[in-house]
This record gives sequence, structure tokens and C-alpha cells, in this order.
Amino acid sequence: MSIETVENSVPAMPNPLNAKRRDLALRISVPFLAIIVLIAFWAIYVRVSGVPPYILPSPLAVAGAFVSDWGTLSPALWVTTKITFMSLALALIGGVGFAIFLVQSRWIEIAFYPLAVILQVTPIVAISPLILIYAPSTQVALLICAFLVAFFPILSNMVQGLKSVDHNLINLFELYGASRWQTLLYLKLPAAQPYFMTGLRIGGGLALIAAVVAEFAAGSAGAGSGLAFRLLEAQYRMNIPRLFAALFMLSMLGVAIFAITSFISWLSLHRWHESSLKREN
Repeated sequence: MSIETVENSVPAMPNPLNAKRRDLALRISVPFLAIIVLIAFWAIYVRVSGVPPYILPSPLAVAGAFVSDWGTLSPALWVTTKITFMSLALALIGGVGFAIFLVQSRWIEIAFYPLAVILQVTPIVAISPLILIYAPSTQVALLICAFLVAFFPILSNMVQGLKSVDHNLINLFELYGASRWQTLLYLKLPAAQPYFMTGLRIGGGLALIAAVVAEFAAGSAGAGSGLAFRLLEAQYRMNIPRLFAALFMLSMLGVAIFAITSFISWLSLHRWHESSLKREN
């Protein structure tokens, strides 16, 4: 048998880059096709059943409201987006800082961690009237409400991560005379990074939910109002296509937040952590 025959009989190795591209294409195309099918089913149902547009508008009516009411909905979208990201940033700073404070001592954790639990289990709708009374403005009140909801998932995940460090590695750092801050900076914080990323993804979605719920409770209106007020306004005026358009914008904002936080998580973990590494077999 010649060398050329042997070379031709050997199967070609799959290209990892092509496989990765196919996987990415499937991840994008399959959900997109599923959404197209749902929209088509929605349009067919509205046309066949003859349901009135003030009960269930057609996709075309919602798209028309999205275009015609863009001047009204886009400033509200910006207000909601701004409150969501500001509250998430504050929750990240506060959650990480408070978690580092709690793990410094067992007695500190026993004394202060229950306070964070109380804030978490208290419904935000119940305390939002008090926040509205004491806050200097409605926007600050909405920011505080969203911060309180997003704060605890980041705190709890970060505390769990800081406490889950391998004790043998801690003993190794102590053996080499590392200070408490060196151990925190070079061992505990990197080890807690996967837990922090989980809290970031959860906190991002909760910050948006809390911003909308807080605006419902506040009943804010006017030029500085967010999408929650536009939802209520469309409901009171029986403008159901605008209501659906506002809901669509909120959903897309939530998807964008989840995509951004997931990408940040992948960017931080894909080179070393098992949750982001692809199996070789």
C-alpha cells in the first residue's frame, strides 16, 4: 500500500473553529426560530378567533405602536435603564464590600448578617412608602428600592464564595507568612469569583424587576417616569398595543442585562474555571 493511499484513508480531523461557529449559529438561530413561530401562532390566533384589539392586539398592531409611540416610550426606557444599572452598580459595591467585612470575623457575621436577611425577606412593596417619605426625591427612592432587592443575592453569593476557599491553601498562605489582606487579595477574592458572577447575573435581573415594582408602588408620573408608568398609563387608556410595546421593551432590556452579565462571567471564567470550560471528551 502506498503512502498516498494511507494518507487518503485517514479521516480528516474536525476543525474546532468550525465546530464552535456551528454551535454559536445554532444557539442564535434556534431561539430566533422559536420566537418567529410563537409570533406567527399569535397572529393566526388573533385573525382566526376575531378577538378584539383592546383585549389582544395583533403583532402588526404592537409593531405599529412601537414605531408611533417611540417618542414616548424611549425616554421612559432610558429612565428605567439608568435606575437599573445605577442600582446594580451600587449593589455590587455594597455587596462585595459588606461581604468582605462579614468574613473578617465569625462574630461580625453573626451580628450583621441577620440584618441583611431581614432587608431581603421584607417585601419591597411594603417598605417603599416609607422610602418615598424619607428619600429626597422619587428617583432616589426608586434607586434605593432597586438597590435593596439586588444587594442580597450579590452579598450572599460573595460571602459563600469567600468562605468556600480550600483550607489547605489558606494554611499554605499562613505558612509563608501572608498577611490577612494578602490572603484576601490573592486567594479568597479569586476563589470567590465564580460565586460573584452568579450573584451578578441574579442581581442584574432583580434590579430591573425591583425598579419596575418600585415605580408601580411610587406611582411616579411626568417626564422623568419610567416604563412602569407607561404601562399603567396604557392600561388606564385601554391602549393595549402600547402596553404590549412597553412590555416588549422591558423584556428586551432584561435579555440585554442577562446577556451582558453572562458575557462578563464568561470573559472572567472561560480560561480557568470548570463551569466555563468545554469538556474534551
